[in-house]
Amino acid sequence: MRVRRTGRQPIDAYADPGTPDRRGGWSYLWWLTCRQPGRAVAGAVLSSVWMVLMAVAPYLMSRAVDDGLEGGDTAALAGWTAALAGWTAALLLVGAFNAWVSIMRHRTMTRVRMDANFRTVKVVVEHTVRLGAALPRRVGAGEVVTIGVGDVQPIATALTVIGPGIGSVVVYVVVAGVLLSVSPLLAAVVLLGMPVIAVLVGPLMGRLQGAEGEYRERQGVLTARIGDLAGGLRVLNGLGGKGLFADAFHRDSQRLRAQGYRVGSVTSWMQALGVGLPTVFLAVVTWLAARLAARGELTIGELVAVYGYVAVLVGPVAFIVDMGYQLSRGVVAARRVVRLLRLEPDDPATGTADAPAGPAVLYDPASGVRVAPGLLTALAGARPADTAAVIDRLGRYGPTDVTWGGVRVDEVGLAQVRERILVADNEAELFAGSLRELVCGRRDASAAEIDRALRAAAAEDIVQGLPDGLDSPVAARGRSLSGGQRQRVRLVRALLADPEVLLAVEPTSALDAHTEAAIARRLREARADRTTVVTSTSPLLLDRADRVLYLVDGKVAASGRHRELLEAEPGYRALVARDAEDAEDTQDPRSSGGAGDGTAEGAVR
Repeated sequence: MRVRRTGRQPIDAYADPGTPDRRGGWSYLWWLTCRQPGRAVAGAVLSSVWMVLMAVAPYLMSRAVDDGLEGGDTAALAGWTAALAGWTAALLLVGAFNAWVSIMRHRTMTRVRMDANFRTVKVVVEHTVRLGAALPRRVGAGEVVTIGVGDVQPIATALTVIGPGIGSVVVYVVVAGVLLSVSPLLAAVVLLGMPVIAVLVGPLMGRLQGAEGEYRERQGVLTARIGDLAGGLRVLNGLGGKGLFADAFHRDSQRLRAQGYRVGSVTSWMQALGVGLPTVFLAVVTWLAARLAARGELTIGELVAVYGYVAVLVGPVAFIVDMGYQLSRGVVAARRVVRLLRLEPDDPATGTADAPAGPAVLYDPASGVRVAPGLLTALAGARPADTAAVIDRLGRYGPTDVTWGGVRVDEVGLAQVRERILVADNEAELFAGSLRELVCGRRDASAAEIDRALRAAAAEDIVQGLPDGLDSPVAARGRSLSGGQRQRVRLVRALLADPEVLLAVEPTSALDAHTEAAIARRLREARADRTTVVTSTSPLLLDRADRVLYLVDGKVAASGRHRELLEAEPGYRALVARDAEDAEDTQDPRSSGGAGDGTAEGAVR
């Protein structure tokens, strides 16, 4: 549903959130306030009226006492008694009106908080999408999850200061002004209460911000560990690392708990002040008023009024202390959001040049890699990070000097690059949904196209093994599939995209030799006359490549066909050679064609 209605003013969850102020936490909170000026002003006015009207009853009571009871003026008392019904009706009307004001105040502040909540979610989501592939390299998944789960709500709650916070200050000043006409001493005591509150609460706000900030950092680390655990539990069990991971998780959780105790300690003091200060405040002012009344400097009615005024101030004083607590948490959360929003993508997407009209050579001067159009090119290196870095530069994921048909790829419009060059990472995300949605994405692929891609990726058995075939649900991150199945699903998705240039990172690293041999042969057929680059050290895949580039320290040391490099380059031979038994196993007749391809998988080289 596009629009959330929270009153007369709808909140569009998909509208443009605007450009956030990224100078700091306070600036971000002010930006959220300025984005909804009408609601902010309405919340402040309604809250101020609501609180000020609560001071009307003490005034009316003081007038009744002074004009009637205290002076023994029976005529005045009779007049007040005769008018009692009228005043009762007036008080009832004032009370009813104030109740309506309170309802409207609450509704308005709810809209303010929801707007801040939705707006923060939108700017965070839009920015993470803008960061794209740079996101996992710049910030951990736990940090992003913690922002969504733990930081958005405190930011929204902090904006409550717009309503009850401002209203509390207004009624505080109004009551102090009224008391000035009763007793300058009492007015001075009330006005001095604010600095006392600031002196007591201010240092605690600073301590809370520091403790809360560290708590959020540790929470992000622990959340990241939970995500790693959920995604790799089977691998941990297989490698015997479950105990080590559990120990690390235990240590991090203990640190988080200890930090939580520190946050709770500061919070308890602030909440204790929120309850205790108003009570002490009420006692001090009432005692002074009683002393003044005993000396005859105050009338009984004024004493009653003073007590009522101060009782009215108990709520606002508690609000002011609570606002210090909420603002401290909100600023910490806003700083974390701002820190994320300050991250910039590796590629600013400023290119405006046109891409080559047709297939063209991709050349990376940093490594010397030259990719000829229409061929299957393989990159082999001892360090996977070196070949992956070349792929990132060729696909324009980060700073790059790569040229495409003589034009720098970072000068070409990013949309054209993404449309024609696809980087298929072996750890690309798999979102929850049906298998069909997973492999087709936004394309409406035909049944024939899907079948061809499944066969090329030796993934027919995956579909056959699921209860509803392509319509079977797949869990987020493909957790309901094995490691080898996830890798083949990613390959199917890349092949169905059918890009002009496919750059695949280790597309068969989690597969057994039989499945790998089938994919190596079928991939070449499926991508005939299309430009394909793979990174691998598997001789099964390298033997099918039109050209192999051997990288040493990130630079091309030799190039040629796989068998040529085996004979001419000792380093290459040591890198990719397998023992004779494995080589013979790959020639098993069962590995050639047929529906049995790819049934054995999950073994990690």
